[in-house]
Amino acid sequence: MPRHYDELVRENESLREQADESEDIRRRLRKSEDKIARLMDSLPGMAYRCTIGEGYTYSLEFVSRGSIDLLGYTPDDLVRGRKNTIERMTHPDDLERMRRDVLRGVLERTPYKTMYRVTMSSGEVKWIWDQGEAVYDEQGVAVGLEGIIMDVSAQKMQELRLQEENERLRSSVKGSCGLGEIVGKSEAMNNVYTLILKAAQSDTSVIILGETGTGKDLVARTIHELSGRPGKYVPVNCGAIPEQLLESEFFGHKKGAFSGAVDTRQGYLAAADGGTLFLDELGELSLGLQVKLLRAIETKQYIPVGETVPRRSDFRLVSATNRDLKEMVQQKTMRADFFYRVHVLAIHLPPVRARKEDIPLLIDSILSRKTGVENSAAMLPPGLRIALENYDWPGNIREMQNLLDRYVTFGEIDFLELSGKAPEVPLEADLREAGALTFDEAVARYEKALLLKALERNRWRKAETAQALGLNLRTMQRKIRQYGI
Repeated sequence: MPRHYDELVRENESLREQADESEDIRRRLRKSEDKIARLMDSLPGMAYRCTIGEGYTYSLEFVSRGSIDLLGYTPDDLVRGRKNTIERMTHPDDLERMRRDVLRGVLERTPYKTMYRVTMSSGEVKWIWDQGEAVYDEQGVAVGLEGIIMDVSAQKMQELRLQEENERLRSSVKGSCGLGEIVGKSEAMNNVYTLILKAAQSDTSVIILGETGTGKDLVARTIHELSGRPGKYVPVNCGAIPEQLLESEFFGHKKGAFSGAVDTRQGYLAAADGGTLFLDELGELSLGLQVKLLRAIETKQYIPVGETVPRRSDFRLVSATNRDLKEMVQQKTMRADFFYRVHVLAIHLPPVRARKEDIPLLIDSILSRKTGVENSAAMLPPGLRIALENYDWPGNIREMQNLLDRYVTFGEIDFLELSGKAPEVPLEADLREAGALTFDEAVARYEKALLLKALERNRWRKAETAQALGLNLRTMQRKIRQYGI
């Protein structure tokens, strides 16, 4: 027997041991890979891994079984030939953007996130969300991608429907007399409509600024309705709640938490969960409640009076005030941090006197709702209608509603004269005489009288007179010639 036989035997035994060890390692590796594959298969959507080739081309090497539900292909179908089947399915309009998003993440060594469309073999189009990150070798070279893809078609379709609805609303606003129940087609109101539509598309805090009676509650309700939030619209008049009950009203309270708390009661924040909390007269809130509300706005959590466990409310905040909040901050009656939290998107509602061209629309809308008759404003005596259209309306729309309500009920007008500029309403004799005229004759009579008084008041300066009457200069000059003034 050769002298070195024992050495060969020992060498063979060593090789067998290494082979057995390698086989064990391979077995454990396969078992680990099977566990990883099962984990990937259990994830929502589709997990994937691909290699990066020359020129940043990508080849699929692993796909989880979520590909069947997501794309309609088995993992073997997608990785066969090591091609990037997903890119082939990507909508042509989205392909370059998707590639840029992924490449930016690879080059900047950051996770990438991108949304794009894929076309199924059936022709169905899906929106998918793709997120992942690159894998780098020891030299720092990107060698692969690992990520997950999920179907977001439902969310994207909802977003597109909202965009289409907002576009439809924008188009309808341009050719109509308002937005929803809001009436007016002046330039000032069109600017308001643009901000309302913008506010409806986000969950940011909105502050509505304007004089008393300009319709801030209606604007807030319109924002809520257009936002599509499933919860309730909860209006709160901050100035009507006693100071000692403010915290309980907002946060709710536990039975027995204080004298008079005979039962457990939820507050405004709980009622507005998933909806909109509208705080009218925001400037009336105390500094102490501002602190607690600020915390609730930032964290969406609050603690009812008498309890210790925080509760959560996903409310959207819309506020309104007729006060100067910046001045309140300077006077230390409003916290600066609270101001910045509520004053994110500001909507300024113009007073009625700044949108005189809307007054006829407002009058007709109010009277139509009260009488049920369309164009019921035409039933007003001509002189009275002219007086209403040239009144300053210091109480704004609320004053107009009250005044027209009295007119429908009692057949009389009683201007409040809050501004000291009540219009000259025709006497009863003038009204009786106007009733004997034709409609056009009565309108002409009062238009001429109104024009003469306006010219006298402005010392016959035509440009100033036209501006005061809300007319363009050419229209006023035509009426001067028409009436022989």
